[in-house]
Amino acid sequence: MVRAFQYVATASLVVGTVRGTKYGVGGVYNGLARTPQMGWDNWNALGCSVSQDLLTQTAQLIVNYGLRDVGYEYVILDDCWSNGRSANGSLVPDYSKFPEGMTAVADNMHDLGLRFGMYSSAGSMTCGGYAGSLGYETIDAQTFASWGVDYLKYDNCYNEGESGTPLITYTRYKAMSDALNATGRPILYSMCNWGEDYPWKWAQTIGNSWRMSGDIYDSFDVADENCPCTGDEGYDCALPGFHCSMMNILNKYAPLVSKSQPGAWNDLDMLEVGNGGMTDTEYVTHFSLWAATKSPLIMGNDVRVMTPSALSILTNPAVIAISQDPSGSSITRRWRYWVNDTDISGKGEIQLWSGSLAYGDYVVVLLNAGSAARPMNATLEDIFWLNGPGGTASQVKQAWDIYDVWANRMPNATAAAIIAANGTSGVDISQYYWNATQMSYADGLAANSSMLMGNYTGTVQPMGTINTEVEAHGLKMFRLRLHASGSATKRDEL
Repeated sequence: MVRAFQYVATASLVVGTVRGTKYGVGGVYNGLARTPQMGWDNWNALGCSVSQDLLTQTAQLIVNYGLRDVGYEYVILDDCWSNGRSANGSLVPDYSKFPEGMTAVADNMHDLGLRFGMYSSAGSMTCGGYAGSLGYETIDAQTFASWGVDYLKYDNCYNEGESGTPLITYTRYKAMSDALNATGRPILYSMCNWGEDYPWKWAQTIGNSWRMSGDIYDSFDVADENCPCTGDEGYDCALPGFHCSMMNILNKYAPLVSKSQPGAWNDLDMLEVGNGGMTDTEYVTHFSLWAATKSPLIMGNDVRVMTPSALSILTNPAVIAISQDPSGSSITRRWRYWVNDTDISGKGEIQLWSGSLAYGDYVVVLLNAGSAARPMNATLEDIFWLNGPGGTASQVKQAWDIYDVWANRMPNATAAAIIAANGTSGVDISQYYWNATQMSYADGLAANSSMLMGNYTGTVQPMGTINTEVEAHGLKMFRLRLHASGSATKRDEL
């Protein structure tokens, strides 16, 4: 059934001013992205191979496969869509690729209950060599708004040297922020400046998300000279580069966890799930960490050739509920150790991440980036370190129920049936899909929905330790909820 498109946010959200920057509901400058945005972008899988048919076919499949209803609402057209500028300076679509123009594309997205995103660059050209928006911010923002655009991914290529200090880059990106807000249309602003000039220091005041690293590549932990910075040297990266592995980006992110907030997110780049460069285990790790770090969840695979394993990963309600948790808190890395077994990267490591969630819950991630399976453990003292060092946190003295967020993953057979049927009709998805269009993740969590919790696996007692087995390049991801008794006196290990 086609749903009429309707906005939740409106331009009237703007209610105040801080140092000349307009803010809306809850301190967010335009009221959008209260939780990390979810959607699809063509670049990772298809690059410049863009067309109206690609977008309309993909949008329909996003609806058919139930991806829209679990939260993937933005369909984002990346680079290579334009054909220069008209006599009055406005951008012109390439009508050989988009014969009906961009307004027709946007209308199609809206008729399907989706939102339409586009791409430009804060430079004289885009990364693909097409017309950029530097110096044309006002007219381009007006053009995007007139077409019905709901999202702008704004890149950093050919920036004419307007970089090198945070203030220079801030000023360049603020020009488009101001121009988008002036249109009166709510447009999510996704800044893509690769972490150059430390956007986490200033982007919260002018954008909804900012890329904090070089471009992701579909690899778990393969070193590449095109991505010269690792994060191990501290985050001072003059050349963010591209071909950055999943682990490279994660390790760069570790010092930045406190910089995002509802409405303004660290963006670890688009998802590679389903593109074929990683194993199923590695994709589970990738998706879990992007969700728990509160990175936007933007699918980067070709939905027209969706694999069952990718669909079952991308729709996991217990993991998406952590991404869309109303607290907006990211996980924090508690420890990191090198291990003897190595893989193609020449090193192996294990890590513990944890963080708070709404309603008193916590999330715990035990990551094994080594090349061999191993037992791993996390003490309550480590998990709750930020609440009090040395075991002084009150949470350490309480008992916690443990829920495995991947234990109820949709079987590949069910996902294959959805793909074969070109939709969810006739397939029993009641155990595996959360329809966020009927009840938000926040409301579902408040209602204690078991689907959003994962499967109960046991209870860790006060002063106790969580013990588990973690496969190579895998993780165990748990939601902790305070045990019904509140606390206990017995000291047991799970």
